[in-house]
Amino acid sequence: MIVILGLGPGDPRYWTREALEVLQGIREIYVRTRRHPAVTALPPHLIVHDFDAVYAEAETLEAVYERIARTIVELGRRPEGVCYAVPGSPFVGEATVARIRALATEAGLLVRIVHGLSFIEVALELLGLDALDGLQIADAFELAERYHPPLNPDRPALIAQLDSRTVAADVKLTLMNQYPPDHPVTLLDAAGLPEARVLTFPLYALDHRSDFTPLTALYVPPLARPGAFETFQDTIAHLRSPEGCPWDREQTHQSLRANLLEEAYEVLEALDADDPARLKEELGDLLLQVVFHSQIAVESGEFSMAEVIAHVNEKIRRRHPHVFGDVKVSGVRQVLENWEQIKQREKAGRGAETSALDGVPKGLPALAQAAAYGERAARLKFDWSDAEGVLEKIGEELREIASAADSARRAEEFGDLLFTLAQLARHWGIDPEAALREANARFARRFRRMEALAAAAGRRLQDLSPEEMDALWNQAKAEEAPAVRAWPEGGDKAP
Repeated sequence: MIVILGLGPGDPRYWTREALEVLQGIREIYVRTRRHPAVTALPPHLIVHDFDAVYAEAETLEAVYERIARTIVELGRRPEGVCYAVPGSPFVGEATVARIRALATEAGLLVRIVHGLSFIEVALELLGLDALDGLQIADAFELAERYHPPLNPDRPALIAQLDSRTVAADVKLTLMNQYPPDHPVTLLDAAGLPEARVLTFPLYALDHRSDFTPLTALYVPPLARPGAFETFQDTIAHLRSPEGCPWDREQTHQSLRANLLEEAYEVLEALDADDPARLKEELGDLLLQVVFHSQIAVESGEFSMAEVIAHVNEKIRRRHPHVFGDVKVSGVRQVLENWEQIKQREKAGRGAETSALDGVPKGLPALAQAAAYGERAARLKFDWSDAEGVLEKIGEELREIASAADSARRAEEFGDLLFTLAQLARHWGIDPEAALREANARFARRFRRMEALAAAAGRRLQDLSPEEMDALWNQAKAEEAPAVRAWPEGGDKAP
């Protein structure tokens, strides 16, 4: 038999009566680590073995746990079996326990669990919390390997095994992808022991300390303002419920089409204005549309928000084999080529069309669509070798416009010119749609200033001569950006 015994949070007064009976009735015990206060309180007649050396010898924690588990199972085959003791509870933060139970099942060995108090109960006492108020439990080692914490920021979180400054630094960076740097956090050490410490400080200062131990944990309270994705989903579901809003309940996928497009363009306007505060607001409005559509789909039995996220997450990971797999790439160009090849295989697997141009929305603005088509073709190496080749093509298109025999032919050639200009922008790293929007905004801003200057002089813009208009235009440009050269004489109306 294999007996797995929990040693509690550290103080032997927390040992259960069952644990005391087991400890009195055996001659030897194997502990995962001696770096736990309860080990020094074990009955003096016990021969104590530990696995601390394994931590130094193995390259990964997974290898450590596997080696410990296999050793315990092998010892369990003996007639006298084995007693294996772990800090706290066998079912809180003890990866070896799950592995031992799996191997023991394969070997036909019995496993007896002697429960122990975990660090959670004594930590809750120090913090004055109730675990049922949404407490989340996380492992510091797992958080340290992530880029974003798997935590609901509207719920409290308790992070265990923050045993070094190095781990604390990585945990801090992960948490700061969701929580602000000055978010208050509380460090707990030796909870359940007389020397327990409780310290509160801003998140950014977490790794400014060096007094971490295997008994150190971190408490992260909820954000001051609700900001969890789940909270927002609940808000939208409430709006759509019988107790919600009549207008929201009436909406359908089709009725919200215009709203979705409008919010997307407002996000683009915020980006063009380089206004982070407005961008934050507009991204929220766009997210509202996404969650609204997902809630309608849930109610119709079409799909859930979790399925939306799972699908796009799987797709992104699948299309980045150089990040999440073992594919090697030489640069951005190869990344894009691989991306296109993967997309084509996905489409072929679904029996869908396999053109490289599939997937470019037909409703895109024409200039943006032209850039997208050019980018798709370029991924398959159908492209000019450099910008010089595109410039030559622009010259050719200009000559063809000039020699067009009629308006229909002229319109066709003009379209070809615009398409080619979009490809030049792509070669130069310019978003043609954004560049044109910015040019439109500049023109509108300067034109309105011309109108204001004319009105200040008691005149109407339409009553001015071309030369007077040119002067006002140049003045509007000079006021906006003094370093920009004014129009040449002759009044070429380029913005």
